[in-house]
Amino acid sequence: MIILGAGRPDPPEDGTIPAVHTYIALLRAVNLAGRGRVAMADLRDLVTAAGHGDVATYLQSGNVVFTSDRTDPEALSADLRQRLAGELGVDTQVLVRTGTEITGIAAHHPFREAQPDHAKLHVAFLAAEPDPGRAAQLTVPDGAPEELHLAGREVYLHYPAGAGRSRLTAAYLEKWLGVGVTARNWKTVTALAGLARQRA
Repeated sequence: MIILGAGRPDPPEDGTIPAVHTYIALLRAVNLAGRGRVAMADLRDLVTAAGHGDVATYLQSGNVVFTSDRTDPEALSADLRQRLAGELGVDTQVLVRTGTEITGIAAHHPFREAQPDHAKLHVAFLAAEPDPGRAAQLTVPDGAPEELHLAGREVYLHYPAGAGRSRLTAAYLEKWLGVGVTARNWKTVTALAGLARQRA
């Protein structure tokens, strides 16, 4: 479900119109089994109050698309995390991608052509690029049928038997790579890319 929030913020009093960029914020591990509860209406209000515009959330898993004149995704991530902790009492990582990045991710899943059932495709978003040594050793659990492909700050995942009981989890990836991880299914990734394109 896509819920829209406020529109673009008012321009500065001097009449200049700053460049506006599109971002996607992905909250890690919210609204899971009663943990890290965040109402999407509160999340939209929080992002709007931070000075951003065209705010929309998608589903209840902590996905928010917005526009901003700010240019540093890492600073945005830190600011939103601080606001979540201070205003909503939820301290969790916030992974930020630009609109260009999310549309690029949605255009290229290395297992998409071989797997017609896109429900079996996921993307794990990393908080930072992992150490090359750790990255080189990343593999699926022993005997598991899954496939993975690490590219920069994303791991493209293929679950031929479905992800429900797989051992290839976000926690597994975090242990191997040493960075925070939050995963989204392919439907969510493509929906977020669509929302980003609307704001381009």
